[in-house]
Amino acid sequence: MLTKSIKIILAILFFICLAKVPYGYFQFVRFAALVGFAILAYQANEEKHKTETIIFVVLAILFQPLIKIALGREIWNIIDIMVGSGLIVSVFIKKKPL
Repeated sequence: MLTKSIKIILAILFFICLAKVPYGYFQFVRFAALVGFAILAYQANEEKHKTETIIFVVLAILFQPLIKIALGREIWNIIDIMVGSGLIVSVFIKKKPL
C-alpha cells in the first residue's frame, strides 16, 4: 500500500511540474523524488525485483537535488510525463510472485 501511495504522489508532483510553478517547487519535487524513489528501490530490492530496483535507483539519481542535471525545460517536461505516466501504470500492474 505504501508503494502505491508513493507512486501516485510522485506522479501527481511530476504532472504539476508541467504548469507554471515557482522554482522552489521544482527543488521540492527533486527532494521528494529522491526520497520516494529511494524508498521504492529499497522495497523492490527487498522483494527481489532487480529490474525495478535498478530503475528506481536511476530515477533517484536523475532527480536528486545535489548535482542538478541541466536538460532544459522541454526535456524535463517530457521526462516528467514519461515518469509520471510510468508510475501510474505501475500501480495497476500486478507483480508475479517469485
